[in-house]
Amino acid sequence: MQPAIFLDKDGTLIPDIPYNVDPDLITLYPETGLALQRLKQAGFKLVVVSNQAGVARGYFRENQLPAVYDRMNQLLEPFSVTLDGFEYCPNHPQGTVEGYVIDCNRRKPKPGMLLDAAQTYDIDLPASWMIGDILNDVEAGNRAGCRTILVDRGNETEWQTGPYRTPTAIVNNLEEAVNTIVEYKSTTRLERHSTSKRLLSH
Repeated sequence: MQPAIFLDKDGTLIPDIPYNVDPDLITLYPETGLALQRLKQAGFKLVVVSNQAGVARGYFRENQLPAVYDRMNQLLEPFSVTLDGFEYCPNHPQGTVEGYVIDCNRRKPKPGMLLDAAQTYDIDLPASWMIGDILNDVEAGNRAGCRTILVDRGNETEWQTGPYRTPTAIVNNLEEAVNTIVEYKSTTRLERHSTSKRLLSH
């Protein structure tokens, strides 16, 4: 099993253009490429987990979403980064398109996308992190058993509290998120090494 970074898409990796699936309008935040490169180098799988209620609401078709995934990988290519997976939920309980008017377990803040990805990609959830720009992302990650980071770009406006809605850390951008994760991983490794030395000394 391998640890992963679960990544919200809109407002986290790319600027949020509501209900956009036009590849030509997709751009990365300035720090995204290098941030994901560092995470790859640190041994994490990268899996995007994204609510896509525009399908249920009739704004676009589900078969348009693979082009979004392809465009993100194209933009990440100069950084030698390829996303390992793209999980999305096209459903919404207040949708209008037949077949998608569903209150399912995959729609964040529920953890289904992360749990399904863990099975598909053989992911170690307790060693993994969820990064997103709103507390629904945090709740999904916490419910799945991950550590969580809120990238506070001003997109969280309700700040509704709850037992799963406290992030491990709050940062301003992806670069700070990666610093937090790498520092935590390094500290944990040193603690394990120190514990092993103490046990061996006995």
